[in-house]
Amino acid sequence: MASIMQLSQDFIKSLKRLSDDVKCPNFVFRSYGNLLVTFRKQNTLHLSAVKLAELHSDLKIQEKDELSWKKLKAEGLDEDGEKEAKLRRNLNVIMTKYGMNGKKDSQLVDTNYIKDGTESDTLDDPRLEKLWSKAKTSGKFSDEELDKLWREFKHHKEKIREYNILLETVSRTEDIHKNVINPSEENLVKEEVLHNKHRELKDKLRSINQGFERLRKLSHQGYDTTSEFEEPRVIDLWDMAKSANFTEKELESFREELKHFEAKIEKHHHYQKQLEISHQKLKHVEGTGDKDHLNRNREKYAMLEEKTKELGYKVKKHLQDLSSRISQGLQHNEL
Repeated sequence: MASIMQLSQDFIKSLKRLSDDVKCPNFVFRSYGNLLVTFRKQNTLHLSAVKLAELHSDLKIQEKDELSWKKLKAEGLDEDGEKEAKLRRNLNVIMTKYGMNGKKDSQLVDTNYIKDGTESDTLDDPRLEKLWSKAKTSGKFSDEELDKLWREFKHHKEKIREYNILLETVSRTEDIHKNVINPSEENLVKEEVLHNKHRELKDKLRSINQGFERLRKLSHQGYDTTSEFEEPRVIDLWDMAKSANFTEKELESFREELKHFEAKIEKHHHYQKQLEISHQKLKHVEGTGDKDHLNRNREKYAMLEEKTKELGYKVKKHLQDLSSRISQGLQHNEL
């Protein structure tokens, strides 16, 4: 089973091969973030402006988590290898999500619901496609509500993909465990690691089932104007929080924090939309030959790109922290 360091090296090598394809002679990297600068300039990844900003945020989180893990490992605090295994899974998710795992994926066509919306992307699940088709033709949703509902469907699709990646990882780990011959080899695969992976699978599957039931109800009934939260990730967190081992006071405090989190997400969505608009405008101005106009648009685009990356990182980090707290509460329920 590959270590996180080996997987990171494989990831970087795959990007190096991309740089060779576009003939980047002075390819130097110090981190995932620096690595992306080259590919953004070369447009090698063929991702939209919004997707590139998302990738940057995902890799920034991954890099910080890896640095924290290296400190823990140096202090001998990850003996069972669970934290390393989780990092490996997270990096696998990123590689798959952005088409960097060497596999062709029809889901990675450069589309964005902000730009080309609901018609040019697929959900890759007949049940979801059926629900979405029903919702579109029901007449129960305004254009704005359809846009919001589409984000919920896409969020659900991503949850299924992450579950499948984790399931594949668990299956490989179990195969190794079954093939252990010498007792000394058991140190390579800890029972505790498998137990934690199964628990994570169980949590993700529960979230998927709850999410699908919510989408089913929404498609049939439309949005409830009295609903407390609107953002899919926040709704997921709130549903799980209500099942966790929180006191009434802790739950109320968590509810308030989710309201702040939802506001942060809405702000991020706003900047994503502005970034996409700026990107389209920049492409138009590039063809006019007006250098002053082009420079002004480049400056605005750079500012929006940096702000979108910054907010994207904050949203993902906040989501990570909130999810960790809920996970701890759910574990208490199982004890």
